[in-house]
Parts: sequence; C-alpha cells; structure tokens
Amino acid sequence: MKIIFVTGWSMSWLWKWITSASVWKLIGSSGKRVWMIKMDPYLQVDAGTMSPYEHWEVFVTEDGAETDLDLGNYERFTGENFTTDSNITSGKVYLSVINKEREWEYLWKTVQIIPHITNEIKDNIIKVAKNYDVTIIEIGGTVWDIESQAFLEASRQMKKDIGKENILYLHVAPLLYLKYSWELKTKLIQHSVIKLREYGLQPDILVCRTEKHISKEIKNKISNFCDVDIDNVIEAVDAKSIYQVPELFKSQNLDKIIIKSLWLGTTWADLKKWNSLVNTIITPKKEVNIWIIWKYTEFEDTYKSISEALIHGWVANNAKVHLNWIHSEDLENWDFSDILQKERQQWKLDGILVPWGFWERWVEWKINAVRFARENMIPYLWICLWLQVAVIEYARNMCNLDKSNSTEFNKSTIHPVIDYMEEQKKIQNKWGTMRLGSYESKLEKDSLAYSLYGKENISERHRHRYEVNPKYHEILKENGLSLSGMSPDRKLVEFIEVADHPYFIATQAHPEFKSRLEDPHPLFVWLIKAALN
Repeated sequence: MKIIFVTGWSMSWLWKWITSASVWKLIGSSGKRVWMIKMDPYLQVDAGTMSPYEHWEVFVTEDGAETDLDLGNYERFTGENFTTDSNITSGKVYLSVINKEREWEYLWKTVQIIPHITNEIKDNIIKVAKNYDVTIIEIGGTVWDIESQAFLEASRQMKKDIGKENILYLHVAPLLYLKYSWELKTKLIQHSVIKLREYGLQPDILVCRTEKHISKEIKNKISNFCDVDIDNVIEAVDAKSIYQVPELFKSQNLDKIIIKSLWLGTTWADLKKWNSLVNTIITPKKEVNIWIIWKYTEFEDTYKSISEALIHGWVANNAKVHLNWIHSEDLENWDFSDILQKERQQWKLDGILVPWGFWERWVEWKINAVRFARENMIPYLWICLWLQVAVIEYARNMCNLDKSNSTEFNKSTIHPVIDYMEEQKKIQNKWGTMRLGSYESKLEKDSLAYSLYGKENISERHRHRYEVNPKYHEILKENGLSLSGMSPDRKLVEFIEVADHPYFIATQAHPEFKSRLEDPHPLFVWLIKAALN
C-alpha cells in the first residue's frame, strides 16, 4: 500500500486537482493500479446540498454519490469511474463517529478528534488503498484552514502506520511574480512549508505554480529553505490546456522521482496517445460556435463537466469550440426571429446546448429558445431538466395542450406533462425522490440516439426527480415526438428527438459526467459535427 498525499497553500483550488490527476496519469500510464481520493473539510456529508453559486458543479458517480467536482476532473484524466469511497468529507467522518458513539462502540471512552476522528479518516483511506498499488489523496482546502487539521494529522499518522518508504507528501504552492521588478518571490512557498512542518509534515516534492519558468538559482533557493531535493522542485508553469500538464511534469522526470521513491519498479510513464490527443486541442483545423444557455452564471466551473465534454468533442472533430455563454435571463427581451434575419455567423451561432438547472426561474424564456431551435433547424442538445422543458414546448405547440407545464413549476397545471411518478409521491424523505447514479436505457433501433451510441442498451448517470408523465406518452408520440430511449420497464423517458432535424436530441441524464478526453461522449461529438455541417 503506497500513498501520495497532495496538499496546497493560499488558494484551496490552486492547481491541486490538476497536479493530483496528472500524477495519476504518470503513474497509471506506467502500468500501476492507481486510485484517487478527495478529502473535503466541509461539514456536509456530501456536496449535494451546496449551492452551485458557492461550490460550483456537483459531480455524480456511477454509484450515485454527489461529490465535489474534483472527482469529475479526476475521471476525465484517468478514465476511471470513482465511487462514494473516493470522497471523504468531514461531515461523513463526524457522522460515522457520532453514530458509533450512540451505538456504544466507544463505551467508557472520551470521544475526541485524536484518536477517534483521525482513526475514522485512516480507516476510510485504508479501506480503499489496500486494493491498489498507489493511492493519490488530495486534501481539500489549504494548510491554514482549521477544518483541514484532522485530515493533515491523519496523513501524518499514516507515515508511522505504514512506513515512511510507502508515503510521499507532495505540496502545491504559488511562486509570486512581481511584474514591476520582473522577479519571482519564494516567500509564499517558504511559509507554507513552515506551516506544514507545524503539523509534522515535511514535503518530499514541491510543485511550484508559476507564470514564468523557474531558474536554477530560484530552484536552489527553494530547495535550501524548504529542505527538498532540488530535482524534486517541479515547476507548474502556465499551459495552453490543462491536459498538457502530465507531459509538463514528465519532462521534469516527476514520474521517475515518484516511482523510484516508492519502489515501484523501473517502468516509466508512456504518454504518446495522450499527447497526440492534446495536440489536437492546441492545433485544431476547424472552428465552430456553440451557445450555452446557462442559469448559474457566477462561475463557469458550475458547468465544468459540460465545457470539458465539449473539449473532448472538439478533439474528436478536430474543431475548436468557441463557447458563447448566454444567461437565461437575457432571453426575456430577445426577438429570436431577428437572429434569423441577420447572418447566423454574425451571431456566432452554429449550435445550442442547454445544461442542467433547477426550479422554474426563466423557464418560459427557455421554452421560446426550444421552439426557435426546433423550428429553424439549429442543432441543439438539451440535458436533464431541459428535456422536460423541451417536452413542455412540444406539448404546447405541437400537441395543442396550451397549458402544459411541470408540477415543479405550476402545481395546478391542467396538463402536467412533467410530474412525480406515483411511487415517488409516497416518499417522505425529499432526497429519496431523486434518481442518482447510473440507470439503464433501451434505445429505439431506428433512432438518432441508437446511431450515436451504436447499441441498444446503454447506461447514463442521473440527478433529478421529475419525469415525463406516462399519461402523455402516447399523445406526444402521435404528434411526432420520438421517445427514442426508455427505461427497461418503459415507464420513464430517457431520450427524446424530432425527425427531419439536423440534431434535435434531449436526454434526462447527465452524459457530460461520462465524457473523457480518451473516450469522448457521442452526444457531444455529434452536436459539434452537426454544428459544423
């Protein structure tokens, strides 16, 4: 059992996940069995209840865990499907310890952070790490956060528990570049290492986030002040794409440093296939413009999996995707016919994608956008809630069901084409009404969906609770809407599409969660292909 702990200083998201995922790519491509864990200090049991404005995207695993978005970042680099065991939160740890205390497991003991919380953290780590050659563990937050202290202490204890030769501590910290004096300052790194030492942790490897290349003199200074071998001072300089980072690290022999330090043999990283794909990102031969009509506009990483899936489709089509982010609220005052009266290129519109969202805000305006794209043959892909919006639009304008709506938006609608299923209505626990994780679908053989996937039986990940009302399935089909993918029992609509349209497809699932650079998702690949055409 070998473990690499990744810590960070100054900003919680400061390249830690990119470093962690890139290290997996180096070690995993050398033939080792590698797994990843993200330890998050927040007190939620999982990320499902956090606002996308505050904590960005919630990522969903195959087994239905709602996790920090970094697990999605890991999956896109590694190609692995991680599980609920790969996300350890303070809430999950404390809840487990408190439940054990209530069940008398610690009878006559004083329950404390050390050893009970730290032991629980270590038990969660060992449960996973014992099955792999190497486990990479990113500790969320920064070394200054009070919430992170139990995780840092547990990582210190692991050195004693399994032996120093089986542990590596990798620390990510910024090199501050002062433009007015053209110099790199190392104090931030020095102070972060001092802070780590207060917890009994000495970094073996330093990854220095920097705008400029690091001179040998600067590396030597960092090495001396931080007591890290000069060869183990790795620069993480600005890159054109995050997918270039594994090669950036390999060029500095980071794979050899780790493999030799952990006694993992003499087989080094092989990134030939990976680098070939990355080169397509850097030097595409074509270009295409995709509108993303979004709701949560504070930060684009709210839709991180969407934007990355489009990059994967970019690689598959050798076509750079220019994203035009359109706020849902902006649609209120738009005259869509005006767009058609002008050159579409002037509007930079080749295709439309509408990602997930919750609740009724701006839904009426998005219904107008659906009709616009459907009637004017603009390729578009609708995901999760927006399959339901597309059904509402079709019911109103093609099935003459004027008052169609979702009971999520209007509980008294006379045509609830979107509603809870009957069995869901009996559930009292709100989270119990959610479909979370991987669900199977059966595709119609004459459908666009079947031609894209190339098979009849598929599975996709879900995160939603409302469904297309089975009472309206027949009238939708009679008026030309293809229910092209259904659950195996044919009760739940998974895909819809319209014939004689270049690309009109919507899915109740979240296909973006399964897209990878080395295995791009067909729905995104073909959206870009249709937009190019």
